[in-house]
Amino acid sequence: MIRVGIYGATGYAGYELLRILVRHPQAEIAFLASESHAGCQYSQVYPCPYEHALVSPEKTPLDRVDVVFLCTPHGASAVLGQRVLEAGAKCIDLSADFRLHDAAVYKQWYGEHPAPHLLDRAVYGLTEVYREQVARADLVANPGCYPTGPLLALYPILREGLLTERKIIIDAKSGVSGAGAKPSEKTHFVNVHDNFSAYNVGRSHRHLPEMEQELASFAQGPVRLVFVPHLLPVSRGILSTIYVSLDPTKAESDILSLWADAYAASPFVHVLRRGESATLAHAVNTNLCALSVLPAGVAGEFIIVTALDNLIKGASGQAVQNMNVMYGLDETMGLI
Repeated sequence: MIRVGIYGATGYAGYELLRILVRHPQAEIAFLASESHAGCQYSQVYPCPYEHALVSPEKTPLDRVDVVFLCTPHGASAVLGQRVLEAGAKCIDLSADFRLHDAAVYKQWYGEHPAPHLLDRAVYGLTEVYREQVARADLVANPGCYPTGPLLALYPILREGLLTERKIIIDAKSGVSGAGAKPSEKTHFVNVHDNFSAYNVGRSHRHLPEMEQELASFAQGPVRLVFVPHLLPVSRGILSTIYVSLDPTKAESDILSLWADAYAASPFVHVLRRGESATLAHAVNTNLCALSVLPAGVAGEFIIVTALDNLIKGASGQAVQNMNVMYGLDETMGLI
């Protein structure tokens, strides 16, 4: 059995992670840590059957775990991750602290990095792309929810050099749970219900540098990204519409074949048929990422639509998928 600890266990990602792990045949919960609910039973925080005690982060038994998940804010995760690694356990971080390779870029978006010496040690946990590196890692940076779908869609395309214009537009819409469990005026029910809004327009969303980093790696050179996130009046799910200019000799069937070949051994990438468009219903409450492509009406211009569940494939499900790879287990264990 893999002994598991979770910091930030009472946030939305932490709750989803616990739901997955309690039914995982090879996982055993060693501790659940919460700053705000220490001393409570988990069932006192959420209406659920999980009678696990919540402990403060300072009282976690790191000597009795194999792997720790960090569902904590940026800054705090880097400090906890260092502590976990020093205790000899593996670490999967769901925050942004280890996603960016360059400490200077991290500083620009988040402030001074608490543990910059660990950045080279971290593996970016986009499982389908970096599976071999994840298998050897002891520190995995789980991707952000917004980047996961577009990166999976664009990886085979950019790797093949099909991009003719190094500008990509991503118009993405997320359910309210993507903003986290802490309430705000923006996520108040009255402001979200029967409403639809863009936010962090321009180069201001913190997932932007993460996407540009990975897209540049795929394309072997910089890619200019226009990214606009929107808030949907639903609880979960992300739909991303991506506008690209590709080799004009290619048709949508070529893109579908490219995806099918690239992800033939990836059970959680669902390539839709020609003429179909991904919807939230294709992916919500699963660890799937649905990919679809449609012609834009001009040779070489395509509209790619991806869908996933922001709390599962965009967070906790992908984290467990990475854990399975790290321990040589079936990638789907606990996730289907």
